[in-house]
Amino acid sequence: MDTKTYILTDRCRFHPGDAPDAWQAWFDDSDWEEVRLPHDWSVSRPFSREYSSGTGYLAGGIGWYRIRISPKEEWKGKRISLVFDGVYKNSRVWCNSYYLGYRPNGYISFSYDITDQFRFDADTLIAVSVDHRDISDSRWFTGSGITRKVSLVVEDAVHPCYNGIFFSTPHVDERCAIASVSSEICNTSPEPVAVTVTSTLFDENHSVAGQGSSQIWISPNAFALANSCFEVKDPLLWSPDFPALYTLQTSLIYQNAQGSTVENVADTKRVGMRSISFDPNKGFFLNGRHTLFKGVCLHHDAGCLGAALFSSVWKRRLLKLKEMGCNAIRMSHNPHMPELYDLCDELGFLAMDEAFDEWEGPKNKWWQGHNVYPPRHQGYYLDFPQWHEKDLSDLVRRDRCHPSIVMWSIGNEIDYPNDPYCHPSFSTMTGNNDANKPAQERQYNPDRPNAERLSVLAKTLSRIVKNHDITRPVTLAAAFPELSAKIGFLDSVDVAGYNYKEQLYEESHAAFPEKPFLGSETGHSLSAWKSVTDNDYISGQFLWTGIDYLGEAQGWPIHGSGAGLLTLAGFEKPEFYRRQSFWSDKPMMHLTTAPAFDDCGEFTPVSEIWNYPEGTRVLVKCYTNLPAAEIFLNEKSLGIYEKKADSDCISLIIPFAAGTLKAISPANPAVSHTLHTTGCACQMQLTSFSETEANGLRLCQAEITLLDSHGNRVYSDSTCLQITVENGQLLGLENGDLADVTDYSAAYRRAYRGQLLVYVLTEDKNEAPLLTVTADHMGSLKQLL
Repeated sequence: MDTKTYILTDRCRFHPGDAPDAWQAWFDDSDWEEVRLPHDWSVSRPFSREYSSGTGYLAGGIGWYRIRISPKEEWKGKRISLVFDGVYKNSRVWCNSYYLGYRPNGYISFSYDITDQFRFDADTLIAVSVDHRDISDSRWFTGSGITRKVSLVVEDAVHPCYNGIFFSTPHVDERCAIASVSSEICNTSPEPVAVTVTSTLFDENHSVAGQGSSQIWISPNAFALANSCFEVKDPLLWSPDFPALYTLQTSLIYQNAQGSTVENVADTKRVGMRSISFDPNKGFFLNGRHTLFKGVCLHHDAGCLGAALFSSVWKRRLLKLKEMGCNAIRMSHNPHMPELYDLCDELGFLAMDEAFDEWEGPKNKWWQGHNVYPPRHQGYYLDFPQWHEKDLSDLVRRDRCHPSIVMWSIGNEIDYPNDPYCHPSFSTMTGNNDANKPAQERQYNPDRPNAERLSVLAKTLSRIVKNHDITRPVTLAAAFPELSAKIGFLDSVDVAGYNYKEQLYEESHAAFPEKPFLGSETGHSLSAWKSVTDNDYISGQFLWTGIDYLGEAQGWPIHGSGAGLLTLAGFEKPEFYRRQSFWSDKPMMHLTTAPAFDDCGEFTPVSEIWNYPEGTRVLVKCYTNLPAAEIFLNEKSLGIYEKKADSDCISLIIPFAAGTLKAISPANPAVSHTLHTTGCACQMQLTSFSETEANGLRLCQAEITLLDSHGNRVYSDSTCLQITVENGQLLGLENGDLADVTDYSAAYRRAYRGQLLVYVLTEDKNEAPLLTVTADHMGSLKQLL
């Protein structure tokens, strides 16, 4: 039988709070809540100031899940495994009352073999305990529960080890590629077996592009490594502009204990072929072509959905980032859901995969507002000594076949000054976010951990990565290279990442002439981007951040970070178009405005409105990647304005007059943008992004926009919208307003900047869901999704 994977979505019950006897298969859970996996209980609870600002003022606690699995006759005699893509956190798992194991890390994927515990005379009962009582364990929202997909894998006694297949291309160019496949094959039978392992590469037309085979001998209850290499002629090379993918199929042939020949497809995955290299003087090269990382950092939540996301949520967001000109993602600061990496492969995003935000030293966790003392110190550091090798190895083994991944990051800002590491070479140390740090917290304290320890740990982690993959470089994101670069912190990594330290690029390049550099985390300033474009040895930048995220909040009621270019709802901010003017090759133009003050500058908050008191002096910013724009007010030209080399936009100050403000490219009049003076919102518009998920469910993302009588979006409208759904499930409402602490479980929410996002889940085979949106002064809008 070919390997089969079943996604466990239904037949799950959940209990908030402790239930110490729930591991017992005979436990009565009839009064528990029925939930659908994945599930995040934090976003189903009200926001409250009693919880941590760091994790978005949302609850943690203890929760229990009980999943029922009905047996199938064809599974008899097979190996059955349970795969969790992520459980936050401290998960304990039982199968039919048998304890399987414990996993503290809430972001990593893990698997349990449940063959011996599985029942064929009744349903199998999986019990999962989740302990997230330490809600000050993170600087951002984590979620709580079985927040990622759960799968049941059924395969033969001889099968690939969990994450045991590794595809790489030791040589690749446009004429020929050498594909290398390493396959760890496990024999769970009581007899030794001789196995023929065949790796076949199919192109998008399902034609064989290459094939390799090898024979191995595997002892009982052991595994062996099968290696094969083969040539692929005229390969289609993967890149952000052309994300070509192939299908790698692993087939096994062997004789079982009964003497019968077994032949099956044991594994299928999508792979790609590309070459990567870093030059310390010239930057990053993809397929031999110089390529800049136009990247963003991303956290893993989606507002009202918390950490329990569907693939199409990310697809809608990534398509927008792609339109902006983004070509790279930093998985901040932990392993993300596997579907996100698949989308990076399919849509064309280079990726930095990151393992840890904390090693053996506890970082400050803010729980009363960002940088508001005193901090708390819960977190992963408690588990790092025992679990770091297992967690890091599992990350690399899980993700190493993705062509999108071009770097492994072993840590983020581990060297943040006095958090907790310090060094006698600095009497005081101040980090990026230390404006409110007490003076004594900046001073050298010999009783703090010595920062020289970090170089030892970095070397250890780099070695672990290379035990499983030598085809990609190891990097890290340094926060205080003024010190750490001088005590060996960078010595063991292949690429040095700096967070907000553009002023040190030249000095560090001279000090480490053989080491490539990049901006692993940067601000949004034009100067930060010019530090990339003006220095060939800097490979690119990753902005903080691409999308707003829950947590790292400044203080109640603000429950998230507004650093993104997209809101929590995935709507574009004005900054989105500013960045598009830096990064996109597609001609674009976008107008924004703000009241004009003497101190207007690069980061003056702007909006996309043309509604002011008559005669108000208005700052107009036109973001464009073209050399000039002609500005019109009520169809009268105000002149042609050239974009200055040292400016992020074309700007001017004009008196407001109601009507239309328009920018047109003199060279290409088709490139233009118009702002309108709007009236009151009196109608609603709905657009939907719908896709069928891997589990057969269909997720609809409906964008509601409030319009005036002329069909123009009313940015200032915050009308409360009531939502009902027929033939579907309302999953949540998100407006992107970080100050709106309306319960995420509510079926109503105010529009923000004239928009609201509605998530609806339905069975793909069922009748289309009917969405009804009701507003007091606008009536109702009904639409099938």
